[in-house]
Amino acid sequence: MTALADLPIRDELRGLTPYGAPQLNVAVRLNTNENSYPLPLPVAVALEKALSTVVRDLNRYPDREAVALRQDLASYLGHGLTEANTWAANGSNEVQQQLLQAFGGPGRTALGFTPSYSMHPLLCAGTGTAWVAARRGADFDLTPGEAVAQVRAHAPDVVFLCSPNNPTGTALAPDVVAAVLREAGGMVIVDEAYAEFARPGTPSALTLLPEHHRLVVTRTMSKAFAFAGGRVGYLAAHPAVVDAVQLVRLPYHLSTLTQAAARAALGQAAALLSTVDAIKAQRDRIVAELRESGLTVADSDANFVLFGRFDDQAAVWRALLDRGVLVRDVGLAGWLRVTAGTPAETDAFLAAVKEVL
Repeated sequence: MTALADLPIRDELRGLTPYGAPQLNVAVRLNTNENSYPLPLPVAVALEKALSTVVRDLNRYPDREAVALRQDLASYLGHGLTEANTWAANGSNEVQQQLLQAFGGPGRTALGFTPSYSMHPLLCAGTGTAWVAARRGADFDLTPGEAVAQVRAHAPDVVFLCSPNNPTGTALAPDVVAAVLREAGGMVIVDEAYAEFARPGTPSALTLLPEHHRLVVTRTMSKAFAFAGGRVGYLAAHPAVVDAVQLVRLPYHLSTLTQAAARAALGQAAALLSTVDAIKAQRDRIVAELRESGLTVADSDANFVLFGRFDDQAAVWRALLDRGVLVRDVGLAGWLRVTAGTPAETDAFLAAVKEVL
């Protein structure tokens, strides 16, 4: 029988496993940073209405450039952006894949500061882009000097910055982003998937776009918008960057249904984002109570918390699962990550942690 190893796949893909967190049917699922709150009824009704208006036209291809959706995204982001500055795809992963197809590829290098989002090296492998794992400090911090030194040493074609960072939850100081932009000769991608959860006063890299035409800010509707099943991610950048991405995008990549649903969700932004403060309150509660229990916890500007340090995080993960609570083992020795959910989910998680400890 033919196995994967018997096929003539590319060498850099050998030994890899598909990305994905366990999808288990347990009482409390806090492992994929989803928004635990279901869509409010008025939002669901608005989405159903939007879909009903386009369903009879599915015999036709969707708007290839998704212009109306990009206009709505620009309006949501503000900062003087227009549809020419935005691009949308099936999740921010696809957006970043398209950026690597345009600016990475064979003979080119991408650099990220680890521990960070584990999809970035996988996207590099899929696009034939060499990956350089630069390092953060012992407390997952990153100073301008450390960042610049590593960028200078490797001269990458693409630099990934995550703010807030996944899995640590820490946001980057503005001077770190600015320093990397000054040093990098290629593209700088700031992944802001969790930007809506940042603590007050945390700046967005969107403010730097007018002066830096090789800067790209990627966002998602999966987290704060509770739209993970809708699969919509987007970017903001100089119009020339959008032009470059369109050279590699698949034709009609974003379905009519996806575009209609996303526009309806953006039209209900206030209702959808109403859960953000509640989630942030649970996040801060988790940080405080885990620290009171004697655990080490990273400061978080996201909708999740990284906590440890354990001698065997896999054993703790299993013990929590045995109590009906699913968290994420991100492969970082001694650490686990938990999503901030509803108050009831937080109760269950904290009770299970106390039992395990």
